Amino acid sequence: MSADPHGGSDGGSDSTATGRERTRQKVIEAAIGLLESGGRDAVTTRAVAEAARVQPPAIYRLFGDKDGLLDAVAEHGLAAFLATKRPPDPRDPVEDLRTGWDVAVEFGLANPALYTLMHSEPTKATSAAFKAGMEILMGRIRNLAAAGLLRVEEELAAQVIHATARGAVLTWLSLPEDRRDPALLTTLRESMVAAVTSERPAVEDTGPAGAARALRASLPDQTVLSGAERHLLREWLDRLAAGG
Repeated sequence: MSADPHGGSDGGSDSTATGRERTRQKVIEAAIGLLESGGRDAVTTRAVAEAARVQPPAIYRLFGDKDGLLDAVAEHGLAAFLATKRPPDPRDPVEDLRTGWDVAVEFGLANPALYTLMHSEPTKATSAAFKAGMEILMGRIRNLAAAGLLRVEEELAAQVIHATARGAVLTWLSLPEDRRDPALLTTLRESMVAAVTSERPAVEDTGPAGAARALRASLPDQTVLSGAERHLLREWLDRLAAGG
């Protein structure tokens, strides 16, 4: 086996990277175990090192500090949540919205400590898993808009969906078990649906707002207009939708 220009052996860097990733994953899993058994305060560098059977300096090399480790754990949680999501289904966008909301809440209830950590601080917009999850959510919202069933602006719809799902999970977890009524979750979900969707296509209603939202949602799929024309049309549609 020949030496490489950097003083290692052929394939050595790949082996090192693989070993580093295995150690990183082992540390994250150990941190999650401590988080679930003892809460955030239990996730100390020393405790994680002991649980993962690594030396404490390894954690600093991999994550920088405890906050870096917790960020990695939260990212791991986002990736795990993303794996439970399915692509938007345009056939019944309202029912698809309900299903997506239920999946989000079920994940939170099944992973309470991890979910609480994921939502204890503002989500980093640079997170790949967060971006992928948002794209799935926005796909569901665009399907509602394209069907003329979106009552509010797309960004506001996303905020309402996030807020109600997060609030449902955190409120449920804060209640004593004997006070946890499933009707709470159903009521919050249906309140969200009523807030962001219309019972009938908005294009049937008086006024241009619903029609503007529906047309705006279909813009990315059409190719007749130039880029500049699409930009101008989107500006007009934004103003019409907001004015409705």
